[in-house]
Amino acid sequence: MNIFEFAMQMEKEGENLYRDLARKSKNTGIRRILTILADEEVRHYQILSRMEQSTPEYPDTAVLNEAKNVFAQMKADGNTLDLQADQVKLYRQAQDLEKKSQDFYEEKARQVETTTQKELLKKIAAEEERHYVLLDNIIELVSRPDTWLENAEWEHLDKY
Repeated sequence: MNIFEFAMQMEKEGENLYRDLARKSKNTGIRRILTILADEEVRHYQILSRMEQSTPEYPDTAVLNEAKNVFAQMKADGNTLDLQADQVKLYRQAQDLEKKSQDFYEEKARQVETTTQKELLKKIAAEEERHYVLLDNIIELVSRPDTWLENAEWEHLDKY
């Protein structure tokens, strides 16, 4: 199995995990964010599948801005979280997958031969890091829902 086939398999696993988490979430805002993350994994898969034959463009993503809007809407709607304790464990599992993906792409970026492939893999690694940060914020929200949504300044989200 080559680098791209392995990476595509990782992205497919990530998509499946996010879709599974979304199905299990009772909160529409969290479900929407998890679906966005699943769709991002599909986008990575598509880019990687084209990377074997050519050098595809890597469009910028607005995943953090979209999540921020969802969280802001949750606050405006007075949305309460009906969460189960095992959800944090699942989010941490997804976070671990994102970290492993990020590390994988950073390592493979050092191994590929073309500059274009190197840059695309670095962009995907950076995207996986953003997903990790987003999951970290979901974990924080789940752990402290009353204070987390009140933070209108979003100081807990890094700027990218």
